[in-house]
Amino acid sequence: MKRIALFIMTNLAVVVVLGIVANLLGVNRYLTANGLDLGALLGFALIMGFGGAIISLLISKPVAKWSAGVRVINQPQNVDEAWIVETVRKFADKAGIGMPEVGIFEGAPNAFATGAFKNSALVAVSTGLLQGMTREEVEAVIGHEIAHIANGDMVTMTLIQGVMNTFVVFLSRVIAYAIDSFLRKGDARSSGPGIGYMVTTIVLDILLGFVAAMIVAWFSRQREFRADAGAAQLMNRKQPMINALARLGGMTPGELPKSMAAFGIAGGIGKWFSTHPPIEERIAALQNAQL
Repeated sequence: MKRIALFIMTNLAVVVVLGIVANLLGVNRYLTANGLDLGALLGFALIMGFGGAIISLLISKPVAKWSAGVRVINQPQNVDEAWIVETVRKFADKAGIGMPEVGIFEGAPNAFATGAFKNSALVAVSTGLLQGMTREEVEAVIGHEIAHIANGDMVTMTLIQGVMNTFVVFLSRVIAYAIDSFLRKGDARSSGPGIGYMVTTIVLDILLGFVAAMIVAWFSRQREFRADAGAAQLMNRKQPMINALARLGGMTPGELPKSMAAFGIAGGIGKWFSTHPPIEERIAALQNAQL
């Protein structure tokens, strides 16, 4: 959850900044005297959509360290830290990726992996996870995060988020232009976008943004099943990952930083926006998986 929430939060922030810069530089001139220039609008939407997602990906590791308060283990200070580093190294070698940075952060049970490139990623686990699970279960969780990196899940998320951002920016402005034109029909004195365009754009950005978030969350849930199976493959057996999931099901999940709290939706409407499937579904899928 923390990994995806970090990405989404950063992506939204970058899109807002890009929008401000576009206005200041005047590069968003897709509204012309002849009407809406769809080619220029599509170009603007692509820049906004993929620009935000790609920049978010590139800065995901430092943002994760800062937001979660991760302490990177450069030199293990005790036996437990040495074991964590060696476990990450073992799985990274088996998965065929470069050794990620390894970190620990204070808090309730949680873990995440992030980074723009497979060979320079970050794996971080919480103190609550280390204290609340057996070593075999922690090993399975680490394998799950390594599987995310090996599967290129952050890049996949970037592409999906970019497409969704582009969809939202493009479609909201096309619909807003049509509504604004209808409202100002017969008003020969008006020129340029009216209040209808501006209000509709804001409303549709929000509404379509929710639809896009549901689609991104659905893709994220599918990736969790793959990462669970990936952990089982790295350990050559399913039971440790099943045990880790069962243990997580009985724990209170780690809180996200306050700046990301709105993304930690669980239960009710969270069924549509949750980045992770229910624990029982993950366990059932893993039990039925073929290694």
